[in-house]
Amino acid sequence: MSNFTAAEPNAPLVVVEADPSVRSRLAMQLGERAIPLADLNGVEERYLDSPLLVVLGPSCSRSPGMSGAEALLAHRPDVGAILIADDLSTDLFQRAIRIGVRDVLGAPVDTGQLNEAVRRVDQTLYSALSGARSMGMPMGEDEPAEGGRVITVFSTKGGAGKSVLATNLGVILSQRSDKPVALVDADLQFGDIAVMLKLAPQHTIVDAVSSFERLDVGFLESLLATHQPSGLKVLPAPLEPAFADQIGADQMHHIIGLLRSFCSYVVVDTPAYFNEVVLGLIEDSDDVLLVAGMDIPNIKNVKIGLQTLRLLNTPMQKIHLILNRANSKVKLEVSEVERTLQVKADALIPSDIVVPQSVNKGTPVVLDAPRSAIAKSLEQLADRFAPATAGKKKGWR
Repeated sequence: MSNFTAAEPNAPLVVVEADPSVRSRLAMQLGERAIPLADLNGVEERYLDSPLLVVLGPSCSRSPGMSGAEALLAHRPDVGAILIADDLSTDLFQRAIRIGVRDVLGAPVDTGQLNEAVRRVDQTLYSALSGARSMGMPMGEDEPAEGGRVITVFSTKGGAGKSVLATNLGVILSQRSDKPVALVDADLQFGDIAVMLKLAPQHTIVDAVSSFERLDVGFLESLLATHQPSGLKVLPAPLEPAFADQIGADQMHHIIGLLRSFCSYVVVDTPAYFNEVVLGLIEDSDDVLLVAGMDIPNIKNVKIGLQTLRLLNTPMQKIHLILNRANSKVKLEVSEVERTLQVKADALIPSDIVVPQSVNKGTPVVLDAPRSAIAKSLEQLADRFAPATAGKKKGWR
């Protein structure tokens, strides 16, 4: 992937549009970097060993296969496509993201909006590739790690419910395990796990990193807060967003390794974006719960997230799609979401008013309303890791 520098993303950019006047206008909006083309013929061969950005003009949205983009995106996860469409309908939007388009904009498109979309897709490709390089990531190999099981809860969009899921899963697993269970708040800027569990921690992950040279199992255990109702051990996020810069991927990798050595499960909550710390956590995890809400922007971002994970050669067998608020009446069917993402949902979590009520109380919903529908669905999710009764098979079915 030689076209990516260490300083900034600079993937080649092509504009594909059959109408010459529209093609010229789009190329002018994107500046000298843009290469205007009437179609995609020969593009893949020309950029065979390079990531690529493709802006698809309005004519592409009106043609079968979006003028060859569908075939290209099917086997090139390092190609980031943006579609511009005259008729920005829900059906077109779903069709576009289903084939791998990363963003859809309405025509005529504002110059600032178009360049921002290009910058965002460019940065996504760059972050994935540079993150993989800097940490020596895949390789397509998934050697099992010794010790406890690491479960990372991730979402590509804020508000999907990942922190609620991570907190409640940690509580359930702690109740079912004879060994300690740890919950790590790796949302280093705006983590709120401590608030959701009504904890007033004396230490945070910053204390672990600031004493990194002497960090061992005993010292790390002394930094963990205990959620008394469940026994869950918690390593909270920094109290101030500015402290987030002190924690790097290497430090997080070491902390997770120490926790894994004495805990049966390590549940990790993450921010809703990719960075080196998140990429490292995904690599270290045995399971990644990818949480999606039931709305089009959320699904679009999850689609992009899955494309990024495939670009990193992340083993797809450890990625598990969790659809949150799956019973919401939003005119979006679970089957349609699964077709769009090309992934079968492993768990459906219903919407329930008891969730915000429990969050405001600082009590996990599985303790606050254990007979509620959502508590039962979270218990079923935990069954996949630590069955509540004998005879149930561990692991993902």
